[in-house]
Amino acid sequence: MAAEKAPDSLTIQVERKGDCAIVHCSGRLVAGLTHFLSSKVTPLIPECKRIVLDLTHLTHVDSMGLGTLVRLYCSAKAAHCKFELINLGKQIRELLGITNLLSVLGDICEQGVAMKL
Repeated sequence: MAAEKAPDSLTIQVERKGDCAIVHCSGRLVAGLTHFLSSKVTPLIPECKRIVLDLTHLTHVDSMGLGTLVRLYCSAKAAHCKFELINLGKQIRELLGITNLLSVLGDICEQGVAMKL
């Protein structure tokens, strides 16, 4: 489980357990860095039944980052893969609230990470 870092402070660490993956995100999910997250998560979608994005250490998300999260959610849903966001920080929760995405993504934001395998 080695962490990979994109330039300008986005770190992604993927933890695999069977058909489940937890993606630990640290830093900032902003324009110029969103492709890094997509390139790490998109290949997991056909392989996993469940993908959990742990946003504990994600400090800032801009509109490009938000679009990436929505795009990943839609891709996972289309592939019948459960997609969850956990440990939302204040800025991310407010951004989802302002854009009315908290109501859409709310169910997946409040769940824990019980890895029952």
